[in-house]
Formats: sequence, C-alpha cells, structure tokens
Amino acid sequence: MDNWRTSSYSGPDDGNECVEIANSPTRVAVRDSKAPTRATLTFPTTVFTPFLDALKESGKEL
Repeated sequence: MDNWRTSSYSGPDDGNECVEIANSPTRVAVRDSKAPTRATLTFPTTVFTPFLDALKESGKEL
C-alpha cells in the first residue's frame, strides 16, 4: 500500500498528531504520521468502514 494520505483536518494547529491511511479494495492500513516506517495496523474493509460510520454517527471528530 503506497497511497498513504492524511486527513485534511490535520495541520500545525493540532501538533501534526494524526494518523495516515492507505486502502486497497479489501484492506485498510493505518499508521502514525510521525513514524511512518514503524508498524502499521491493517483491517479488512468490511470492518473498518462500519467503524468509521459509527464514529460519524456518534459525532466524534475524525
């Protein structure tokens, strides 16, 4: 997975403390933007998408 991207909400005002994600048709990978060469977490898309939807519904900031 080489297509890493950071939230457009991330920036210097938040200390650049965020995660980056990369996805394929079947997997989503998550890593620390400050340590991109360290370990990543990988989730099946079928699990990650409902997780994000639940966060959005609860009003939590992504």
